[in-house]
Amino acid sequence: MPPRATLIVLGVLFGAFACRGAEAPAQTPLATAPPAATSPAASQHPELLKAKVLATFPHDPKAFTQGLVWYAGKLYESTGQYGSSSLREVAPKTGEVLRYLPLEPRYFGEGLALAGDRLIQLTWQEGTAFAYSRDGFAPRGTFGYSGEGWGLCYDGQRLVMSDGSDRLTFRDAQTFAPQGGVNVTLEGKPLLDLNELECVDGAVYANLWRRDEIVRLDPASGRVTAVVAAAGLLADADRPGTDVLNGIAYEPETKTFLITGKLWPKLFEVVFVPR
Repeated sequence: MPPRATLIVLGVLFGAFACRGAEAPAQTPLATAPPAATSPAASQHPELLKAKVLATFPHDPKAFTQGLVWYAGKLYESTGQYGSSSLREVAPKTGEVLRYLPLEPRYFGEGLALAGDRLIQLTWQEGTAFAYSRDGFAPRGTFGYSGEGWGLCYDGQRLVMSDGSDRLTFRDAQTFAPQGGVNVTLEGKPLLDLNELECVDGAVYANLWRRDEIVRLDPASGRVTAVVAAAGLLADADRPGTDVLNGIAYEPETKTFLITGKLWPKLFEVVFVPR
């Protein structure tokens, strides 16, 4: 091959290798970038649900609802306010109060949980939890704790307690001793004002104080996995004199929820469905 032809061929080959070398770095990030669907930010987005009303029942408009529990066709309710706090057994479809136990005026009733055959009722700032027999409300002892008491539920093994912050505390169901806890986050940020709680199938549902929303969260990680919109349940005519949404009870027989609010005249049977 003549020298000039050889130089031309070598020049072409060198140019081809140079072009391939320039293209390689541009391909590398595409090969190593993770799929968008598995990014941490995407995995933190909660489901967006809403409360679909199946039935509406009467509720005592004088009940400042703080805790709500369903068991065997009856509701157990803790009410608040100094001088009018109580523990109640209620017929859910009529709102009739079947059993009523007032608290001493110095106590402000808060969250309520059923652990076995015992009802455990929190107080707001008094650092005292009361235990009662489910049948008859006979006293079964008291427990002391530090900080405020807001919501309480029982997951079958331990109690889960809120104090109005982003923190849930786990407690021994027999001794009320703390057993650790978890900080709750919504899309990676702390979620404050956790109020009334309900434990359902390994998840925890929580009212958010002063918001018409309920969240579902994973108690292992604290991550909110769903946000339930619950605005507009009460008609405008029922709104005067009422306070915030509060009170969640789960009915396992029908897989529905019963929800109400402080001083609400209505109790709603709902399911949570996609918005």
